[in-house]
Amino acid sequence: MYAARKELNQYRQAGSLAEVNVADPHRLTQMLFEGALERIAVARGAMEHGNVPMKGEKIGQALAIIGGLQNTLDHSKNPELAENLDALYDYMMRRLVQGNARNELGALDEVIGLLREIKSGWDAIPEMLRKASSF
Repeated sequence: MYAARKELNQYRQAGSLAEVNVADPHRLTQMLFEGALERIAVARGAMEHGNVPMKGEKIGQALAIIGGLQNTLDHSKNPELAENLDALYDYMMRRLVQGNARNELGALDEVIGLLREIKSGWDAIPEMLRKASSF
């Protein structure tokens, strides 16, 4: 079972790496949202099952991804939106740290909800505007 899971994870990583190599900036941002959501979901499951090492690892990875999203904000194009997202990413990272420290599923659920909301807005950007959409 472990070997099969390991091979599946390697296959997924290879597929993701291949997609990264051909993805446009809009798709790369979508992939970051997806990656953060996936890691928080795994951390949530680990929290429910008392798997502290896995929980910490996945929350750490989610924090890094959200930090990456925060670092890509372009404050010169739409300062108000960038500031709002910057503050929201800060808040999400604080909630993940709190959720990790206190074993609060609600904190993880809150961040999942916020990320899904931002991602849905990002996904709704029309194709013709995607090349210009850098926040």
